[in-house]
Amino acid sequence: MPLSDTTIRTAKPKDKLYRLTDANGLCLEVAPSGSKLWRYRYRFNGSAKMLALGAYPAVTLLKARQMRDESRQLLVDGIDPGEQKKASRQAQKVEGVTFETLAREWFAYNAPRWADSTTYKAKLYLDNDLIPVIGTRAVKAITRPELVDLVRKVEARGTLNAAGKIRQWLHQIFRYGLAKGVVDANPATDLNVVAAPTKAARHHPHVPFAELPELLEKCDSAKIHALTRHAIHLLVLTAVRPGELRQAPWAEFDLDAATWTIPKERMKARRAHIVPLPRQAVAILREIHQLTGKYSLVFAGANPDRPLSENTVNKALRVMGYAERQTGHGFRHLLSTELNGRGYNKDWIERQLAHGDSDEIRGTYNHAAYVEQRREMMQSWADSVDLICKNQTKSPLKLVG
Repeated sequence: MPLSDTTIRTAKPKDKLYRLTDANGLCLEVAPSGSKLWRYRYRFNGSAKMLALGAYPAVTLLKARQMRDESRQLLVDGIDPGEQKKASRQAQKVEGVTFETLAREWFAYNAPRWADSTTYKAKLYLDNDLIPVIGTRAVKAITRPELVDLVRKVEARGTLNAAGKIRQWLHQIFRYGLAKGVVDANPATDLNVVAAPTKAARHHPHVPFAELPELLEKCDSAKIHALTRHAIHLLVLTAVRPGELRQAPWAEFDLDAATWTIPKERMKARRAHIVPLPRQAVAILREIHQLTGKYSLVFAGANPDRPLSENTVNKALRVMGYAERQTGHGFRHLLSTELNGRGYNKDWIERQLAHGDSDEIRGTYNHAAYVEQRREMMQSWADSVDLICKNQTKSPLKLVG
């Protein structure tokens, strides 16, 4: 007999779950707890299946029969109503995914594989340029013209490098979305076709070696923080990337062995890098240790858990009058120019600069083999800086390795 509202309403729970049957596979499960759930029992491809239709009284008898009939029609059309329900639920879930949700999941997935500098920049651009603009948008609804407009606003600030990175990361985020199944197409493809024309390539500016004494003298007399002054001197003496220096923890240094070992996670090339420290660099680091030795970071900022800002060194150089003439990164170019001019082995110089090697095996061997050669080279470099700064000679000595 078909069920009635009265029968359903007055059904009492028992010690075990039982069912009240209606017609054509519809039934009501009454649980010991007293809950009443609608089920539709059917067969598909020879297998017995059961589909949940909801709880009574939220789903009335009339509504349950309507849902049963819709499921029966799917069966007539050769569709499994259970699988159809799963697909609909997934589609609804996908429709609700916002750009912020997808972007932060992409970031969390990739951050462990990136160098610290890349992680920092990716989060900076996400938080400042992407999420505030399209973060709340359903990711499936975002269009290519919308992304073009976003990137053009970044270009309008004159930050073409940032715009290029944002185009690259948007492309990666939507590729990640494709793999996750939350988008059907990548609207971030071909954004470079309408990119603003790039400016002429320009190397990081640096002063010639002969002007280095004047720069360091101005550094020592400028009204800048002591840590910033030390950072500039260490960039001169080691030629590491500014980000590698300012984010360095004390744990990476063995001052007694005059060696700084940067783990691969912090390196651009994702390869551990050994930096031999000349005596002058060790002396500076011991002086810094009196200031920040109680913290984990060598160049601890106002918040000791965070390093100095990435703009600190370049801002100081501008204050010293070296805008457009010298950057923190430019000290690497200065060292490369000088040491190549002095006839040092190019492989030693490239390894000191932590440049990659296309031959992985050769690169690994060189990483191990060149430390002592570079130690001698960098000590000679530091001594020549001292020498010219003391005005004992008007030009650097010819130091051939």
